[in-house]
Amino acid sequence: MAAPSAALNSLSSLSLPASSRFSLLPTTKFTFSLLSRTPQQPPFLSTSKSKSADDIDTSFFDNVSPEEDVPFNPPEPPEGFVPPPAVDEGPMESEDEIAAAYEELYGPAYSGVTVLGNDIYVMDSKVKKDTGFGSKAKKEKVKDGFEERVVQVRRVTKVVKGGKQLHFRAIVVVGDKKGQVGVGVGKAKEVIGAVQKSAVNARRNIITVPMTKYLTFPHRSEGDYGAAKVMLRPASPGTGVIAGGSVRIVLEMAGVENALGKQLGSNNALNNARATVVAVQKMRQFREVAEERGIPMEELWK
Repeated sequence: MAAPSAALNSLSSLSLPASSRFSLLPTTKFTFSLLSRTPQQPPFLSTSKSKSADDIDTSFFDNVSPEEDVPFNPPEPPEGFVPPPAVDEGPMESEDEIAAAYEELYGPAYSGVTVLGNDIYVMDSKVKKDTGFGSKAKKEKVKDGFEERVVQVRRVTKVVKGGKQLHFRAIVVVGDKKGQVGVGVGKAKEVIGAVQKSAVNARRNIITVPMTKYLTFPHRSEGDYGAAKVMLRPASPGTGVIAGGSVRIVLEMAGVENALGKQLGSNNALNNARATVVAVQKMRQFREVAEERGIPMEELWK
């Protein structure tokens, strides 16, 4: 403890002017007050050219009364200005122009009539997004005048290397009940997909059924497909369709109201439906036969 005291005594004994003398303890006093401290403005927010409230000119508002009604004087239109026509004026749009505007906005319609020449069976991109894979909305059926009826839905399996694959096969008959009918078949992993595929396939195989004014066949006919054989006979008015299985469905969808049908051989629904189509395609109207022979229809029964 003697060394520090000796050093202090040697420093105090130095002959220095009064102004240059220094002490180890600070000579200035700092006072801190927590209550009287006010936040200072940052230097980057302080502006030297800030205007006071007395420097702002408010003489414009001295002569303006807020309750006084100030008239609005719009500017004059330039020379040669022509005002636009009103909405109610002008010629009325035709129905074709309105239909073309709707078709341009919403895409081709399903009504079977197009103004812009688009394909009526092609859906718009917005409709595809709403009815595509993963959407909850059901796909809208094509309104072409044909009705659909499911004849049969069966489960079919395919044996592959890894095991068996399960699919569904659907048989659908479409017709407009005015003489046109078609039979189609389709397979898919789901029942709905199989029915849709078979309906598309049936529309590609539409045939025309010859009928008389009594909605029956003009003559007898027989048709076979595979092991199935079908016999068709005309019937008098009021008889109805007396047939069973897929033969009855095909005749009803074609619009036949009086006919007799019989399945001979196999009971396969698909083969019987196609055999009915084959029997119908063999039929001909009386006028067609008369034209081929070059005689009037009255001489066919002589």
